[in-house]
Amino acid sequence: MRIYIILVALATLVIGLVLFVFIADKPSSDPNADAAVQSTVLKNGMKVIVLENRRAPVVVTQVWYKVGGSYERDGITGISHVLEHMMFKGTDDIPAGQFSEIIAAHGGKENAFTSKDYTAYFQRISNDHLGLCLRLEADRMKNLLLDEEEFLKEIEVVKEERRLRTDDKPTSLTYERFNAVAFVNNPYRKPIIGWMEDLDTMKIDDLSEWYQAWYAPNNATLVVVGDVRTEEVFSLARKHFGSLEQAEVPQLKPRREVEQFGIKRVAVKAPARVPFLVMGYKVPVLKTADSADAMDEVYALELLSGLLDGGNSSRFSKNLVRGSQIATSINAGYSIYSLHDSLFTVSAIPSNGVSIDDLEAAVIEQIAAIQDTPPTEQELARVKAQVVASSVFEQDSSFYQAMKIGILETVGLGWETKDSYVERINAVTAEQVQHVAQKYLVENHLTVAELLPQSTDIQATADKRVTSGGRHAH
Repeated sequence: MRIYIILVALATLVIGLVLFVFIADKPSSDPNADAAVQSTVLKNGMKVIVLENRRAPVVVTQVWYKVGGSYERDGITGISHVLEHMMFKGTDDIPAGQFSEIIAAHGGKENAFTSKDYTAYFQRISNDHLGLCLRLEADRMKNLLLDEEEFLKEIEVVKEERRLRTDDKPTSLTYERFNAVAFVNNPYRKPIIGWMEDLDTMKIDDLSEWYQAWYAPNNATLVVVGDVRTEEVFSLARKHFGSLEQAEVPQLKPRREVEQFGIKRVAVKAPARVPFLVMGYKVPVLKTADSADAMDEVYALELLSGLLDGGNSSRFSKNLVRGSQIATSINAGYSIYSLHDSLFTVSAIPSNGVSIDDLEAAVIEQIAAIQDTPPTEQELARVKAQVVASSVFEQDSSFYQAMKIGILETVGLGWETKDSYVERINAVTAEQVQHVAQKYLVENHLTVAELLPQSTDIQATADKRVTSGGRHAH
């Protein structure tokens, strides 16, 4: 048994190393191509984190703000996302629209995204233009021009984005209503893009207050990954951001979800071709784990997700898609890097002639099998190898290296957490996976959403929408 586990782990490592060689950027002759993460904090409270990576003469810069959809109060939902759009609308030095044009003119790419727990702005560019990126980001951190006319145009762009991505997309609409029902006082019940009613009533003054409250150096982290010298990055950061003044950033009160007393259900009637099922169980995350045992449970939940939905050999794929053919597709989802307690989700589309009730029962049956009998050592070894390999492959991308650092810092876990991931995953036992399935995947933690397709001409509805060309987020 142990020999088998060792062989699986070795095979995965070899495959990972081979793929790493073929898909990585051209290696450097520098013997110190990859250095350790280094960080500093500017006098104004802004944290700067650097990871040197010399595989190519490029650099990824990301500025992360500790604000997102979960920070918003009722009545102004979507404001973080709207502000993300407006961050490209100019300062006294850089007219509206010029930010993107300047980066493109220097051969770079840029964009931004808003999530539940953060908003981030990034560039990927030749390393000799790092100073340019930092200068532009520092400028709009404090000198953004929130013009009424620009706002009125951009709010319509965001509304159209909502129509295209949610209102006219039945699975997204189902997920939105699912989250709204699953949570009572957890801020994840609100959509990142905002409720349309809140977008309709949003004012430029709301946006100005949000910008002044959250966009400050002491509420931001600069992450730089690429072919750079750490001390040079620190020097450039001090030059461009060091003179910016701190702000009195609002302090969020703890938000723990109230106890649930039974299954919650929601039905969504919308134009669609096929039914859709979403099931979600309330679970902890690393940030909310309040003990060593609780942290072990989080990593066990991560492996449980891989056990159910980790490729063709996973239980969902083997038993529900290929085996019983009760589902045409099925996915499990869980993120351990959130600010608040989250959901362990299962989403699926039933095969023709299969009811949503039968599909739900089949999913619960698969979960019950793990609750009754822990996974075998061979099965657990396979899942661990897949999870570890995925983590190794991420290291090949400077962008995703920066993403992992930025997320961990912004949700308050610290970038060092990433270094213990593989060790913590490998330490999980089969009995711990069984335990978390028994403890968390139960009726009193469960919310179920069902999409009920309506016989409407879907394409005609979609054709009425006009793409508006706004920023790409999320």
